Amino acid sequence: MSTDVVRRHLILTGQVQGVFFRASVREAAENEGVAGWAANCPDGSVEVVLEGPPAAVESVVGYCRTGPVNARVESTEVTDEEPEGLTGFQTR
Repeated sequence: MSTDVVRRHLILTGQVQGVFFRASVREAAENEGVAGWAANCPDGSVEVVLEGPPAAVESVVGYCRTGPVNARVESTEVTDEEPEGLTGFQTR
């Protein structure tokens, strides 16, 4: 993969389900041209994977740290991973 693409794997906890978190992350990612996916986890957290240009990915990571208006993000775990060449953004 090119060095101008990065991948971040996020786990977000708090009031992050039932507040349109995944849909709002999809919108933020699409606005920045970032690929990936967002999924609700059984433990109440949200898992997000983002791939794209470093500045764009960091912008979406920043958004995830607060989320939509009704969300309350208590913690954000961010891990760097090797890009896989994702295209588009999915909610799972």
